[in-house]
Amino acid sequence: MNKFAIYVDSAANIPNAIRIARDIRVISFNFIIDGEERPCFSEDMPFEQTAKQFYDAMRAGTEAKTSLLPAEIFADAIRPALEEERDVLLFTLSSGVSGTFAQAQEAGKRLQKEYPDRKIFVLDSANASLGEGLIAIKVADLRDMGESAEACAEWVKENTYKMNSFFTVDDLKYLRRSGRISRTVAIAGTLLNIKPILQADASDNAKIVSCGRARGRKKALETIADIFAKRAVRPESNTIAIAHADCEKDALMLADMLRERGANDIIIEYYDLCTGSHVGPGCVALFFWGKDRRKEAFSPETAPAAHPATQKV
Repeated sequence: MNKFAIYVDSAANIPNAIRIARDIRVISFNFIIDGEERPCFSEDMPFEQTAKQFYDAMRAGTEAKTSLLPAEIFADAIRPALEEERDVLLFTLSSGVSGTFAQAQEAGKRLQKEYPDRKIFVLDSANASLGEGLIAIKVADLRDMGESAEACAEWVKENTYKMNSFFTVDDLKYLRRSGRISRTVAIAGTLLNIKPILQADASDNAKIVSCGRARGRKKALETIADIFAKRAVRPESNTIAIAHADCEKDALMLADMLRERGANDIIIEYYDLCTGSHVGPGCVALFFWGKDRRKEAFSPETAPAAHPATQKV
């Protein structure tokens, strides 16, 4: 029997070389800028180029919007694999931040009736960006080791909340627009140079919530690196991922901090455009396998002390 097919929405943010090597297929969201609708992902244009244009437009004051994919788009995308008599695993970004999962589920139900001999698993990643992407990459590795679609789906359900994600933003106005913080908090934070630390929480439909703050950009990155040191599991042997909204220098700075704390294999990629429209240019996000969020939830009260490398002398 052919190996099962793996699909992700474009929010999974998987770098093209890794996506091709792992045979992971992408279903693209669309974004709207200046009244023109364009795909967030395209085989015909390097993602870096698309992302730079997108975040440059946001910096210039253009409002970026994204649209929800209907069930038909998902159905049309995965039908070819079913025609090839392959089972399907389809990952989406968290149901707590988008209605994408519900639309994908609807597509799966329809296709299951059309192809009763095939197995279709629609899985909520409880994350976004490379949090979703790292889960899909791990499943691709399990598939290549001979695991079935059913076994991989069960593994995902047991391990999804071990994917930790923490991020910070450069400009609070984008979080204010998306309703994450109030106008008053945004103004005060900007005046005081306060940078929020946010995370995907442990709820069944995982949402993005605030879990701390830091004074200044570098301190925010150091705080995220210290959280990593506290929560990462086997950082020396697991793939770590950083997504940045057109601020590569800061992403590289965070990567250096992570290496000081035991990380070896680090992916760095531009932040996906779907959720990137809500956090804005300058966002830096970290994704890693770590403590189960449902069992050992992170809170400011449990925040780690500063790593020796970050302490002032």
